[in-house]
Amino acid sequence: MSVLTRDEAQTRAQLLDVHRYTIALDLTTGEDTFDSRTVIRFTTRAAGDTFVELKPATLRSVTLDGQPLDPAALVENRLALTGLDAGEHELRVEADMRYSRTGEGMHRFTDPTDGETYVYTQLFMEDVQRVFAAFDQPDLKSVFELTVTAPDGWTVLGNGVAERTGERHWTLAPTVLISTYLVAVAAGPWHSVRTEHAGLPFGIHCRRSLAPYLDADADEILDITRACYDRYHEKFEEPYPFDSYDQAFVPEFNAGAMENPGLVTFRDEFVYRSAVTETERQTRAMVIAHEMAHMWFGDLVTLAWWDDIWLNESFAEYMGYQTLTEATRFTDTWVDFGIGRKSWGYDADQRPSTHPVAPDPDAVPDTASAMLNFDGISYAKGASALRQLVAWLGEKDFLAGINIHFARHKFANATLADFIDSLAGATDRDVHAWAEQWLRTTGVDTLTPEVTGTGTEWTLDVVRDGSRPHRIAVGTYDLDPADPSLLVERERLELDLPLTGGPTTRPGRRPALVVLNDGDLSYAKVRLDAASWDTALRALSGIPGPLTRAVIWNAARDMVRDGELAPTAYLDAARAHLPHETDLALVQGVLTFAATQITDRYLGPEDRTTALATLTTICRDLIRRTEDGHNPGLRLTAVRHFIDAATQPHALQDWLGTGSVPGGPELDPELRWRVLTRLAVLGAVDTATIAAELDRDPSATGQEGAARCRAALPDPDAKAEAWARMFSSDDLSNYLFTATAKGFWQPEQAELVREYVPRYYPDAVALGDRRGPAIAEAAGRYAFPEHAVDEESLRLGREALAGADMIPALRRKLADQLDDLHRALRVRTA
Repeated sequence: MSVLTRDEAQTRAQLLDVHRYTIALDLTTGEDTFDSRTVIRFTTRAAGDTFVELKPATLRSVTLDGQPLDPAALVENRLALTGLDAGEHELRVEADMRYSRTGEGMHRFTDPTDGETYVYTQLFMEDVQRVFAAFDQPDLKSVFELTVTAPDGWTVLGNGVAERTGERHWTLAPTVLISTYLVAVAAGPWHSVRTEHAGLPFGIHCRRSLAPYLDADADEILDITRACYDRYHEKFEEPYPFDSYDQAFVPEFNAGAMENPGLVTFRDEFVYRSAVTETERQTRAMVIAHEMAHMWFGDLVTLAWWDDIWLNESFAEYMGYQTLTEATRFTDTWVDFGIGRKSWGYDADQRPSTHPVAPDPDAVPDTASAMLNFDGISYAKGASALRQLVAWLGEKDFLAGINIHFARHKFANATLADFIDSLAGATDRDVHAWAEQWLRTTGVDTLTPEVTGTGTEWTLDVVRDGSRPHRIAVGTYDLDPADPSLLVERERLELDLPLTGGPTTRPGRRPALVVLNDGDLSYAKVRLDAASWDTALRALSGIPGPLTRAVIWNAARDMVRDGELAPTAYLDAARAHLPHETDLALVQGVLTFAATQITDRYLGPEDRTTALATLTTICRDLIRRTEDGHNPGLRLTAVRHFIDAATQPHALQDWLGTGSVPGGPELDPELRWRVLTRLAVLGAVDTATIAAELDRDPSATGQEGAARCRAALPDPDAKAEAWARMFSSDDLSNYLFTATAKGFWQPEQAELVREYVPRYYPDAVALGDRRGPAIAEAAGRYAFPEHAVDEESLRLGREALAGADMIPALRRKLADQLDDLHRALRVRTA
């Protein structure tokens, strides 16, 4: 299919004003396709030619200003509109459109629990063309009027209030001006919880089979929604711009959520069927806050072209964490960001595929290249940059600039230059220079302290490897005289880097611990001086403040990745301090890095058993520590990681047989499938056991669990069948593909799957060509042989990348995976 170029979009935007779309969708025409009828009313400012986009199964008819056009004139996804006179025009398009199984366009899902069917749209970037004909670019905003014909018993949701206007017929209230990619429809026999807030209808919706679980959390979800709504109205002068606020938890959703105006769609794993930790509830709350922020930044004011996607995502990411901290019970959200989210940006920024937070427009020449920038830089690094901006600018001036931006560009489009001009209107600081240094550059600065002392005074200098200015806090800590396993804060210094006045000198002996970027307000790798590192190794869990501990754990993580700290030293630190850690996000983040990176990749096979034993020992300590039931989230985290690291099946089989971990928790569906997956890897279950568990839990989650277990079996036939399902058949949905891929590669089975490593590259390329970006991205992320950390695997990957013609989504993912593989090899030989 043709991709839209920036030049084409600019030319079309100069020619057209698009006034109104009138769209009729009929969802009763069968299981494979639906009927789509679109009327577009638009004006051309001058005589000229243009085109409209759509990707139909069958294009039945097209008329322009009452004159029929030949449907055969559709070339790929473009229908030329030639010889247009200046003035008003009306385009009518009737087509049959395909339902999707990949989460793109109009996705259709049948719930295996009860046989009910649901559909929803995901129209981001260029997938509106899979649902209706459109001038598909973000700066051609329009009013959208939709009607939907749906089966009996279904409810239809959309951007505006939906009204049943006849048998099986629904009419959605016309939208205000929005971009094509933000149009949304969700239809099915939804279970709904409705309320009203600030004079607006609010609703949350899910599949009927998930109704008890949504009802159990409805008060929490709605309380967070109301709290964020109210807090945003305290921050923003522009009121919420749409007529309702619905949140639909939908099946097989590729992203975390999508900011459709008035109808935010979430992956329905956020409707918890099994026990979760408080940190996981916080993550759901953050996504709610993130998506609501988009109602202003992204929906009310929208990017003009996709080079400014960071304006949407960085802002919503920053606001999501900050507003949650201010308005809800989740007051330590930046700890989770620091230990679990920020590394996404750090890792992406150190790969060859890195790009500025705000790339040059010429670096995003078309929609295919734009899709590649939905990464840790646009989200995590961008949010970190905004957090640093607020620290430097002050929140009052930052919000004043944001409100200027909304007032100037509401219901329209804006660019980076517009955003910076709005901020400049609220401050005397040189935000244009700040933007050039922070938003137009790549890479991660490294800050290293140089600490000297005489006994009566001590001096701090900071060596900056990089070019950005930083406003940071420096935390100084002394050992507690009453308990040397604890540290007490001496003082906190505020520094602007680079230090223009030379090193900073303070009275007294040097502190036992000096922490740069304490509070994590900037975006930089930090190092510790030798004495501080020794103190951290002895007393890390005794440092007051989880955010300070997160900064130090991240420093250790970066040192491992950079070959400056042995992976086993990181495991030793985890063994010493995690049994005493109280913050759930830190325990989860450290255990995840220790398991997925150190144990699975950075250590060789000869060290893996010892590393797994260390992990299970840590988890046993945490389980013993929580026997009194005082911290069920910490216990659940430990149980999960114990399961994943187990090298012998006996304890897991006992748990599965009794249905419970001794002392709790009971094995709910998530834990049962986790246990079965590990037992499958260890060869301690068979297909009959997996089938019996699927009979017990026939839900969509159960189907995914069974697919993962079958692929994980250490059996040649099971591997061959799983491979064929992923790469030879196109029947798997996006979620079932991912589940199968997650089960297939296991470090314990390296010899068994060795023959598939060279097969991966040609098969993934062919798959991406057939099934498109969403499945290609899943193949690059989940089906890549991460366990194969060797020179031959790297050689095979580089040859494929150099020689194969592959779709951009797969090429970018493979380039990143191979860079991570190369880093793992360097760490092993450091």
